Amino acid sequence: MDELLAKATQGVDPDSPGAFFHIFVNLMNMIPWAQLFWWNVVFVAVGALLGWWRGRLMVGIVWALVLGPIGWIIVLLAPKSVKPPPLPR
Repeated sequence: MDELLAKATQGVDPDSPGAFFHIFVNLMNMIPWAQLFWWNVVFVAVGALLGWWRGRLMVGIVWALVLGPIGWIIVLLAPKSVKPPPLPR
């Protein structure tokens, strides 16, 4: 914890008015944003595939986007979409 705190407060004067913002920016710079983005793309792609397989493409995409792999379980547990019969003429 001390290491993380030292990295977050590196180059920051705690008494300055912008100290909170500077510490926040230092913490955000430690997050691996590229990896998080690509993992999210993978989660949404698998969610879209599962949603397409279950007949609910948009539901699969939305749940995977919001909850990641947990959304896959929701899509798999939901009933398959049944196409309505054609209307009589």
